Parts: sequence; structure tokens; C-alpha cells
Amino acid sequence: MSRAIRVRFEKGVLRPLDAVDLRDGEELEVVIVQRSFRGFREVASRYRFKVDRDIVGDFLEERR
Repeated sequence: MSRAIRVRFEKGVLRPLDAVDLRDGEELEVVIVQRSFRGFREVASRYRFKVDRDIVGDFLEERR
């Protein structure tokens, strides 16, 4: 099983920011990916909106 969680590095220790269901002493493999756009997800989520029709479908249909 694999899953991505957010962590914060503090005083030499990676601390999870999301809930983890692990037993004490359990060993894991960790892949570290630094985020270069801090807060991007929160900012980008403000620009989501619902539409009442398929805009991409309409665009493609116009070009056929």
C-alpha cells in the first residue's frame, strides 16, 4: 500500500501533518519531494467553479 501525506521537518524530525494509521516501530520507505509553490493548492482551489455544460466538448465540437 502506498499513500502520500504532508509532513513538516522540525528539529531533525519529519512530523506528519495528516493522520497516519501505523504501529509504533513500523518501518517505511520515504520519498521526499520539496514543494516549490507553497500554498499553491489553497490558492488554486479558489478558482474552481462548476459549469452547467461541457465547455471542452463545445470547444472541440466547434473545431470539427
